[in-house]
Amino acid sequence: MKTEVQKLVDSGKMLPLMEEFYTIQGEGFHKGTAAYFIRVGGCDVGCHWCDVKESWNAALHPPTAIETIVEKAAQHSKIIVITGGEPLTWDMGPLTEMLKARGMQTHIETSGAYKLSGIWDWICLSPKKMKLPTEEVYRQANELKVIVFNKDDFRFAEEQAARVGKDCILYLQPEWSKREKMSPLIVDYVMQNPQWKVSLQTHKYLNIP
Repeated sequence: MKTEVQKLVDSGKMLPLMEEFYTIQGEGFHKGTAAYFIRVGGCDVGCHWCDVKESWNAALHPPTAIETIVEKAAQHSKIIVITGGEPLTWDMGPLTEMLKARGMQTHIETSGAYKLSGIWDWICLSPKKMKLPTEEVYRQANELKVIVFNKDDFRFAEEQAARVGKDCILYLQPEWSKREKMSPLIVDYVMQNPQWKVSLQTHKYLNIP
């Protein structure tokens, strides 16, 4: 990457853009809501069950000016979801400032593994055992979404729930490839522990992005 481009990426004025699309939010608190997704490349958290591993290598995704990203987003929706990869790999300040200046709501889906940057209307924290969230993200998360791949993830979920704020909404979501095995366990767990809610990847059931 050329030095001048790298400087713009490092400052958040350009981002490695993997894809952007208008769809229906499939998971968590805002499921069923129309939203514009901006998927940023780059992630070293390394979830073995990640369904967008092609996002991990930021070098595969073209550095794109945030003006271009915002202009396209403004044509589709007032709700903008920044996802990845791990978006907090990069400085989200410039992008979110520009989105807010255009009157858009900014949502992020993050593992919380890196310093929190940006201005957010909604923070969906989905922590991973390999690289735990920062204290700041725990404090500011609006929803906690723990992916359940095996039974030990219920223990992990409770550990994570103990670290977020009292108003944070708690979700358990089956990992897609294990949904038939884990969904009944999640249902039973939520019925016994009603502070939790069930989250499903409804966009996959609907066969939409």
